[in-house]
Amino acid sequence: MAAFGGAMLVAIAIGRAVALVGVTRLRTAGFDMIWSGRVRVHRATRGAPFAIGCELVNRSRETVRVTGLRAIASSMLETSVRPASVDLAPGARAMLEVTVRGLRVGRWGLHGLSLQVSATPLGAEGLYEVPLLFASPAGVEVLPSELSSFSLSARGGRSRRASETGRHGRGPGHADEIRELREHVPGDPLKRVAWKASARRGRLLVREMDRDESDVVWLVVDASIELWAGKPGTAPLDGVVDDVASLAARLLRRGDRVGLAVIASRARSWLVPRVGAAQGSLIAGALASASSAVDADRSGLGEAEVARLVAEHTRPLEPAARAPVAASSPDLLAARVESLRPRAPFATRVPFAATERERTLRRHLSSFGIESPPAARGEREKSESTLAWVLAHIAVQKPRAGVVHVWAPAPLDPGAVAKAVAALRRARVELRWSLPPFAWTGGRRHDLSTVVADEVARVRASTAHARADRSLRALGVRVVVRRPAKRALSNPPGDTAP
Repeated sequence: MAAFGGAMLVAIAIGRAVALVGVTRLRTAGFDMIWSGRVRVHRATRGAPFAIGCELVNRSRETVRVTGLRAIASSMLETSVRPASVDLAPGARAMLEVTVRGLRVGRWGLHGLSLQVSATPLGAEGLYEVPLLFASPAGVEVLPSELSSFSLSARGGRSRRASETGRHGRGPGHADEIRELREHVPGDPLKRVAWKASARRGRLLVREMDRDESDVVWLVVDASIELWAGKPGTAPLDGVVDDVASLAARLLRRGDRVGLAVIASRARSWLVPRVGAAQGSLIAGALASASSAVDADRSGLGEAEVARLVAEHTRPLEPAARAPVAASSPDLLAARVESLRPRAPFATRVPFAATERERTLRRHLSSFGIESPPAARGEREKSESTLAWVLAHIAVQKPRAGVVHVWAPAPLDPGAVAKAVAALRRARVELRWSLPPFAWTGGRRHDLSTVVADEVARVRASTAHARADRSLRALGVRVVVRRPAKRALSNPPGDTAP
């Protein structure tokens, strides 16, 4: 038995060595994979699949059998490759189709293909998986469905002028026609109180009037890192992004000037109010990039872990004549990745980090669409102070805003934002607050303990939501209860939610 086990180990080692030698010879002879087309960044709608063509080329003198094809991509992309196996004669080419579906809004990378190659004299077929990476990686920019049309719209001529002009429509404001009756919140003028309707229903009701002119609207989004908790596509911030995109698209089509502020422990994105398709495209890009976790204060990776990840990624991208740089030499590694940046699909901002070297390494991750896990520590306390500063700044901005929409959890310290809320009220700016949705998947449950745990989580979330509603109304803030957007992602029948 010992001799048999030893012989099996020796055979496996020999098969691995033979396979590696055969694949190395094939790569040297010109076995490669290239993209079809010249587009380096593909724009897609979250949840909507699309296809990317690629081509396998066999320039060697041997017949190659390729099996086990799968894409090496970001975990935020769901991919499949067709066909699953290919036979390539000497000098032949084969077309492949990679189907991609974005699970979360952002900028993600397609890094290569993983496949099993059989092209050795001893016929070591399918024993080992050999990763092949693109020399020029592709990027996928996943956008919210409501704003994707703005990013793909025309950029000049009559269509551009028409989109900039917009189309005025009715919305809440000051006019002569009544829109709806709603509950009174502190700060509403007494002249808008519907006294007869209030007497009939036993509570103060206010007339919400229609207005025909365009308005200045600010969208303020809290993108604290803890709101990414959950399965990609169902986390609270995923729902917030969909809601913000839907409202922004509706306002821009109506002709309003829309501004965006994305905040966390600091202000991450600031777009002044403008109109038209160009502003919709900028808002979509800000939602896709400003909430990422690549910055040092939001990432779960330290500098040493980032260096190891960058070194692993850059090794297949470097020319064969140059020796790879190890992660133990971060200064040399940072200098090397500067030369590789022109190959990156994305041109991104410089991430936040303590040193120039770490900023360079983290920028390499964002440029190639490599996601970083979010940090375990939260940003809620710092986000509240940032939110208070942003609201106070909007209160004195010119042109004056008519409505400010906020997507954020209720403040832990209401006094931190009370002064900013009062400043908005003095400037006659209406503040509407939407609470992030609870990450509820609703898949099938196969045991009683899972059902009980899910019910407890639902009740706790409902109680916390009611408590937050009361604390915000005490500040004089109008809490908006929005219908959950139709999710492009859902658990297929039979799946068990995490």
